[in-house]
Amino acid sequence: MGSALSDRYLPGTVTKSVKILVVGSFGVGKTTLIGSVSEITPLRTEETMTQVSEGVDDLTGLPGKATTTVAMDFGRITLDESLALYLFGAPGQRRFWDLWEGLAEGAAGVLALVDTRPGRLEASFEVFDQLEIGTRLPFVVAVNHFPDTVRHSAEELRTALDLLPETPIVDCDARDRASALTALTALVAHAVDLAAPAGDPTPDRTRPAAQEVVS
Repeated sequence: MGSALSDRYLPGTVTKSVKILVVGSFGVGKTTLIGSVSEITPLRTEETMTQVSEGVDDLTGLPGKATTTVAMDFGRITLDESLALYLFGAPGQRRFWDLWEGLAEGAAGVLALVDTRPGRLEASFEVFDQLEIGTRLPFVVAVNHFPDTVRHSAEELRTALDLLPETPIVDCDARDRASALTALTALVAHAVDLAAPAGDPTPDRTRPAAQEVVS
């Protein structure tokens, strides 16, 4: 990490930049994940929750939740010397889903966070419906681990979330930079695999993912 000023600028070795969308249900950890990996001060649009949101935002299993993202989160991480990721976090509540189309434009893929604490997995069902209908981008599912996370096998999660067999599922601690980076790297690799020409058995991992934004 450099100074606050130098971190605003990309290293001169970076030749490609890729846009990544981070989604998930309300309170799943999107803001936390982007904040933990971003090499620049992340942009956040969090607002304090008020009585207006009572009965609208489901706080089941979210003790102490006092803020919510109302537009997006934004951060940047240089994944290697030549590749930078621009991370856009989308609000999870249904009333903000109209924003997803714009945020997804030009994205190479989606990191979809899920929360398997008691009573929380069900909140992801509609998110995945919206993800498949509204974006149609390659995605990786990242199970964000909390102290009281309920452990499920990959097959149990695949069935519960109605995922295709080829959709990767990874474990993640959004608070931990290394863990969050591992999840993002898995997404980039998945997007590159899907972008590889048919019949290419060994896709070039340095090839830009589909729909990348080249700087």
